[in-house]
Order: sequence, then structure tokens, then C-alpha cells
Amino acid sequence: MKLGLQLGYWGAGMPPNAAEMVVAADEAGYDAVFTAESWGSDVFTPLAWWGSATRRVRLGTAVAQLSARTPTAAAMAALTLDHLSGGRAVLGLGVSGPQVVEGWYGAPFGKPLARTREYVDIVRKVLAREAPVTSDGPHYPLPYTGPGADGLGRPLRAITHPLRADVPVWLGAEGPKNVALAAEIADGWIAVYYSEKLADQYNSWLDEGFARPGARRSRADFEVAANVSVTVTDDPAAAYDRHRPVIALYAGGMGAEQKNFHADLFRRMGYGEVVDEVTALFRAGRKAEAAAAVPDELVAETAIIGTAEQVRAQVGQWGDRGVTMLMVGCQDAEQVRAVAAVLAQN
Repeated sequence: MKLGLQLGYWGAGMPPNAAEMVVAADEAGYDAVFTAESWGSDVFTPLAWWGSATRRVRLGTAVAQLSARTPTAAAMAALTLDHLSGGRAVLGLGVSGPQVVEGWYGAPFGKPLARTREYVDIVRKVLAREAPVTSDGPHYPLPYTGPGADGLGRPLRAITHPLRADVPVWLGAEGPKNVALAAEIADGWIAVYYSEKLADQYNSWLDEGFARPGARRSRADFEVAANVSVTVTDDPAAAYDRHRPVIALYAGGMGAEQKNFHADLFRRMGYGEVVDEVTALFRAGRKAEAAAAVPDELVAETAIIGTAEQVRAQVGQWGDRGVTMLMVGCQDAEQVRAVAAVLAQN
């Protein structure tokens, strides 16, 4: 089982200990370090800044939001980071949701599957650098000839030669069609919340994508990275309490009330009534009560919490079900090292 350190996105300010955690992950044998973006800090700058102090770990976006930048701009950022890191970039992409896409980026959210397919195709064309990049797709036409165009655009090839033409592209996905698309066109799948209870369902979605004509990978060389918090403790109750507010945010406040993909995921896990209660409380501004309504069972299903023996056993179970990397969220460098030490015995 590979380990990835998930730094996530910033809150009100820069996390004070992220630089130390990145170095600790590099020294402790983690495979990769990942950052995220929502509607505050961006996903590439922290990787370039903190990643400059590392020598071995891969540097990945988990995820870069499609609507934050055009596909050519995403390819440029990945190309640049790959050069700066000596070939360690991983480009994780995701569509986000309508609340962010339309409310923050001022772009339409519709056709997320078609947009993702077209986006990834253009990124790969830029990185391959085999010809000037063109695209006939309706979402990212190149050259642009639509309303307001001067008609002077022409296909261009990247000036900078990519260090690698095959920078890994992973997709963050939660629903069945998105997960299948990841298996078809990407090099890896980022699971925002993984549940062993749904492993058969996940694997059937992945198998559907692998079976499509022209699929890029097979299960043998495809990454399944599960976002998860790993806490080694003899006091699981305290760890559960730390997780409740985060789950309440994702279930009740992340996304529009009418369309929240995280809430849909928790419903598929069998927590529909919990989602309804948490959403009602969160939307009413009663966030503490929303967190309190998150049951231990939901926390235990989406986080790995327990003694060293219990943690190793659960990680082994996830590995048996197809997970190849744990994308771990940690609080400090000490926890980064502790998780590595515990799982080194698996």
C-alpha cells in the first residue's frame, strides 16, 4: 500500500506546519504529496513552493478544478511542475460542483462527463507535443471561432518540450459514470470518501471503464487513491469527534442543497436519513448540532481509527478490495511519521 500525504486546501490562512509535513513525508517514505483547491488557495503554487524542499515524493493535485483554468493552462502548469520536480508531477483533475463552478468561476456546470473527456484529451495533446493542438469539441474549441472571436487564432504547439509526455492524469470522481470514465481515460482514480462497504460497487464501475474500447489502463497498472484520515489511538471517541464537523460540512454544506455529490455518496452508503438531518441543521446555521448528528458508524466507515493492530488490519482490507494508495490527512509532522511507521509493518 502506497502512502500519499493529503494537505488539502487552506482555510482562513496558510496551514502553519505544512512545510514540515511535506519534508517529513519525503523522508518517511511516502510516495506522494497532494494539495487541493476550493475557492481560496490554488492547487499548484503550494506544490511548487513546498515541493522544492523534497527530492523523492511525487507532487500531485487532488484535485485541480476543471473550471479554474483551461485545459491548455492545466497542461502548462503540469508541464512546468514536472520539469521543476524532475518528473514527479501527477495531475489530478475534478469537475467540482455547480455551486463552485457557477458561483465562483462564473462558468456553466452542465455536461461534466463530456467536459472531462474533452479536457483530458487536450491535456494529453499538449503533453504529447506531436502536433499543434486543435479540438473540435463544443466545450474547449481550439482555435476558438465562436462569438467575439477575431478569427486570427491558429493551432499552437507548446514552446516548452515536456519532460514527460505521459504525466499521470488522475480523476477525482464519486458517481458511477465518473468513476467508469476515470478507468477508461485516466491513469488513476481519486476517491474523496472510500467505503469498504461499497467496494464491490466501486470495482464494478471501474471494470466497466476498463472494458471500454480504447481504455488507457487495466486494473494491473491503474492507481486507486483513497482520501482517508488515519489515526493510531487508544481513544477512538476523541478522534471520531474531530471528524464529525468535516463530514457535516461535506454532507450538509459542500455543494448546493439540491445537488451535493458528497451527500449522494453518503446516501449510497446507507446514511440517507443522517444526510437529511445534517443538511437541515447545517443550512439552518446550527453547525455544531449538524456535527453531533454524524454517527460513529459513518466516521468509522470513512476513516481509519484505532490501535496500531486495528489500523493495519483495516488498511489490509482496503488493499484487498483494490485500493493502491492511502491519501492521508495528518495534523503535524509527528503524525506523518507515526502513520508511516505503523504501516511499514503491514
